[in-house]
Order: sequence, then structure tokens, then C-alpha cells
Amino acid sequence: MLKSIYGKLTLAFLLVAFTTAALVALFIRLTSANRLMQLIIDQQRSSLEQTLQDYYTSQGSWEGVAENWGQIQSLTLPSPAVPPPDHTPEKNRPPEGHGTRNLFGLADEKGIVLVSCDPSYPAGSLLPQDASKAGTPVTVNGKRVGTILTARESPGFNPQEAQYLQRTNEALVFAGLGALAVALIMGVLLARTLTRPLQALTSAAQSITRGQLEQQVTVKSNDEIGELASAFNSMSQEVARVNRLRRQMTADIAHDLRTPLTVISGYIESMRGGDLKPTPERFALIYSEIERIQNLVGDLRTLSLADTGELSLNTQSISPKNLLEHAASLFRHQAQQKNVSIDVKASPDLPEIQVDEARMIQVLGNLITNALRYTPAGGKVTLSARASGDVLELFVQDTGEGITPDELPHIFNRFHRGDKSRHSETGETGLGLAIVKALVELHGGSTSAESTPGQGTTIQLSFPAA
Repeated sequence: MLKSIYGKLTLAFLLVAFTTAALVALFIRLTSANRLMQLIIDQQRSSLEQTLQDYYTSQGSWEGVAENWGQIQSLTLPSPAVPPPDHTPEKNRPPEGHGTRNLFGLADEKGIVLVSCDPSYPAGSLLPQDASKAGTPVTVNGKRVGTILTARESPGFNPQEAQYLQRTNEALVFAGLGALAVALIMGVLLARTLTRPLQALTSAAQSITRGQLEQQVTVKSNDEIGELASAFNSMSQEVARVNRLRRQMTADIAHDLRTPLTVISGYIESMRGGDLKPTPERFALIYSEIERIQNLVGDLRTLSLADTGELSLNTQSISPKNLLEHAASLFRHQAQQKNVSIDVKASPDLPEIQVDEARMIQVLGNLITNALRYTPAGGKVTLSARASGDVLELFVQDTGEGITPDELPHIFNRFHRGDKSRHSETGETGLGLAIVKALVELHGGSTSAESTPGQGTTIQLSFPAA
């Protein structure tokens, strides 16, 4: 149990409570006796001072004070004030042990000890000056008539006081045990509160290792454990999404490879068996299918290198207008064959961008190819650029059939195909826009798209200005 957080937290609470209770009990135990004795002395000394003042006022001197000292001290016990005693016979004095102790002595105004409380200053001796200053003066009508002396050594407690101390110590023991019980309960509750979400996270993580990728744990707090649970839920969703994309991509790759391989295998098998004659047209068809496979493999390799960061870039400062003109010139002949125009609209004084020209021609080539594929005869493809703060934006806009709102957020996903039959007919791999996104992000840029069905699509590429 001690190896778990649950046990460690519970033990920690117990140790903290035990240490605190022990220190408090020890401090009180060491100081309670002295504090109690000091309280008794202070209370009785204050009462004794008033009693002696009354005695001196009534007697006019200290005559007989030594003989009545026991009775005088008994009046210092907590009780209503009484008149000063007179010369009480010995038989009427309080018995020994009646709450009186030899706590105090008395010296007259000259420092002569009348009642001793310390063997160092016996009755009749002259009190040293420092001892006189340490005593408590007794004043009558503003005149110092005597000094109350306090015993330097404690005479000990009477049975009632000793019993009070004993009960105080017992209360400390019960308080310590109660603190330990409360600490144990609080430790168990807090440890359970902290470890339950951790156990849920552990269970969900173990489920992921068994292949159950999409796991969600309940977030019940906004603290660090709650943030950990939220991060785990996001990670689980992303892992499940990526896994679905991987499976879909694997299925799409298998499909895209199987179709041309089936065509090639069928023609070769038929020509080898003599069912078909090898003609230039049939070889051209076989070669076109081989090119299709090569394009797919090349696109997959490009994406793989981009994902792992191993795709090298030979960057240089390039004018956006020159870059767009170069890309447009490569596709003008193809556009003329489809009766589609390609225009470039970019100012020559735009800030340059730091890019790999060959990779950017590949990016723009993929976008222009898509634009020409979906733009009908008489349509137009426009390449443009503009500066927006520290960002240089490139646009490829067409007047084609557009993209539906449901498909628009997914067009940069790998193997995304809005019309699978059309893609199969045109020989597309479904990786063109995914390569565009990967290469643009490799340059530190970003991609976005806007489209209106029936009116056309605009692809935006944003780069930091050089």
C-alpha cells in the first residue's frame, strides 16, 4: 500500500498530524506547570498586597504581622475580600495545608525582613538593595511601608492544582488522538479524491495499449489533475482520428495501386497468351498506368519526407510576381487546349519571400492542375499576390464548379475525394492538396480555401515576407 500514492498521502497526513500534535503537547507540557505557578503567584501576590495595605492601615504598623502571617496568606486565596485580621489566637488559625504555602515574605520600609520566604534572608536580617528592588512595594497613602518578597524556588502544587495539570495532560492526549483520527479520515478522503482520476487515466491508458484508442475520462476538477485528464482526452481523440486516417489511407493506397496493376497485369497476360497483339496503343496504355503508379509512389515519398522533416529545401529570395509568372507559363499550353485562360495579377514591388523555387513550382503546379481540371471551357484561372503586414499572400482562383461546404474543411486531407469516380477516371492520387499543405507549412506558411459552389474556388497561401 505504501508504494501507491493513496498510501503515501494517507501516511503523510498522519505524520503531519502526529508531529504537530506531539510538538504542541510537548510545548504545553513543558510550559504549563511554570505558567500555572506564575499565574498563582501573580494572583495571590496582588491579593496579598491589598490585604497587607488594609492590615497596615488598621494597625498603623507591622506589629503582629509575623504571628498572623498564615491567616493573612489564607486570605490571598480566591475569595471575597474580608476585613484585616486582628491578633487571632493560635488555636483559631487555619490548619496547615489549608491552601497556604510559603510563597511570600515581608520586609518593612527599612528593609528588615519580618517574614522570611527564603533561607538566604531569615527574619530580622537586612534585605539587600537588589532584592528590595525586585520585590513588590506595599504603599499606604503614597508612602512605601513595606516590600513583598517572592520565594525564588517554587514550593510545588497543592492537590487541586496537581489534579488540574493532570487533567490538562489527559486533554492533550485525547486531543492528539482526535487529531490523528481526523487526519486519518481527511487523508483517506483526499487521497481517494486525488487517486481516483489517476486510476481512471491509468485504466484508459491501458485500454489504449490494447488497441481501444478512443478513450475518454471524466473531468471533475479544474486543477492540475483536471488539466491532465483534459489533455489525455484530447490526445486520445487525436490518436483515434489519426489511426482512422491511417487505415483509410492504407485502403486508398491499396485501391490506387490495385487498379493500374490489374490493368497492366491483364494486358500483359492477354498478350503473352496470344489473345491480344502487342500494339503501340496498348503499350502506351500500359505505360500510362505505370506512370500513375510512379506518381503515387512519388507523392507518398514526398509526404513521408515532409512528415519526418527530412525534405531538404534550397531557399532563396524570390519575387512573388516572377514566381507566379513562371508557374503560369508552364500550364498555358494545357489551359489553351481546354479553352481556359491563365492570368497573373501581382505588383512587381511586392516584398520577396524566402522559399525553395522548385518546391513552390510543385505547389502552384498542383493547384493550377486542380483548377484546370474543374474549370469548364471559357473559364479563367487567376494567380495573384498581395502583402498584408508582414505576410505575403498568394492566391490561385478559378471559375470552376466549386466545392460544397461539407467537403471544404477536408480538401487538404490525404486521399480526400469528393467524387471518387471522377478521380478514378482522371488518374488523381488524392494527395495533391495534402502535398501543397505539407510543403507550404515546411516553409513556415499556412493554407486556406474559400469556395462557392457553381462559382469557383480560391486557395490562399500565406508566407512570412523576407
